[in-house]
Amino acid sequence: MPRPVKCRMICNIPLVNEFGPLHRRLDNSSTIMLQLDEYETIRLIDIEKYSQEECAKQMNIARTTVQGIYEVAREKLATAIVKGKKIIIDGGSYVLCNEQRHECRNGECHRYGKNQQKRGIL
Repeated sequence: MPRPVKCRMICNIPLVNEFGPLHRRLDNSSTIMLQLDEYETIRLIDIEKYSQEECAKQMNIARTTVQGIYEVAREKLATAIVKGKKIIIDGGSYVLCNEQRHECRNGECHRYGKNQQKRGIL
């Protein structure tokens, strides 16, 4: 029997959760669902420049889990771009950060950290 899925800690819900081609009508078969934990790995690794180990620590999961999530997320993004599909970011197995973790108290959390105050988000 497989182990139950461990909820992934995420610190950021996207402000915009739908993206797609501008001048094309799309049906439901032209939609790719990007889960919030997949979005978070893309954000942490590609935007925040975290290593997979740092990303795993921030999300409170194993590095191998991060690697798998990241590969799936990049494949979904590539498919959407190459095939002109709509992306919707929603769902997944996650827990939203509540600022109780060590990473959050040190200002490393994107949701509550010092970087948010500098950017004018908080």
